[in-house]
Amino acid sequence: MRLVEGLRAGDASVRLRAALAAGTAPDPGVVDALVERCGVEPDFFVRDMLSWALTRLPAEVTVPRLRAELASGRGQARSQALHTLSKIGDPAGWAAITRALLRDADDEVARSAWRAAVVLVPDGERAGLARELASQLGRGDREVRLSLSRALVALGEVIEPVLAAALAGDDPEVRAHARATERIFHDPDAAFAPSVEEAKRIVALGPKRAGEAAR
Repeated sequence: MRLVEGLRAGDASVRLRAALAAGTAPDPGVVDALVERCGVEPDFFVRDMLSWALTRLPAEVTVPRLRAELASGRGQARSQALHTLSKIGDPAGWAAITRALLRDADDEVARSAWRAAVVLVPDGERAGLARELASQLGRGDREVRLSLSRALVALGEVIEPVLAAALAGDDPEVRAHARATERIFHDPDAAFAPSVEEAKRIVALGPKRAGEAAR
């Protein structure tokens, strides 16, 4: 009871200590309190400690509770549950990552779903996941696009056909994002922002004119 009260304290340092204590002496009896706090905790470091504490509990206790949290109406609750599932790494978490989550209107939830999906996806599902992630090319601001590119690149060679299809499409934003992702795939050290700008220039000029301009 004292630990649960600590998780709800007004002082973030008290909440951090309570989360640390929960992970240091794992008790399945506090799983609900930890998951619920993840959904409302405003402090990043406390949230991270809460996720760590959940990873210290048996997966058969935490995974079903986290999967249920994915239906929450709070974006933070869904995002943090996805993040924690990726940290636990239990294969049962994969089935909970739905198309709706991968396309969630909340960018933070979608980004968490992308990251969790590439960690949990079985080998036989990687190509299908690549196609689903590619449907989100062109979405959001720089940070959202970078998250998606990193998730795609993490899937490996299965992304090459979906990037080729995106590059042949009609949407210039999608083509630019796909080209930037392709560049990062072939050169992991490439900076994302210049990749996007170069890709937009290539899209605007057309491949032939862009090649002439580069000479």
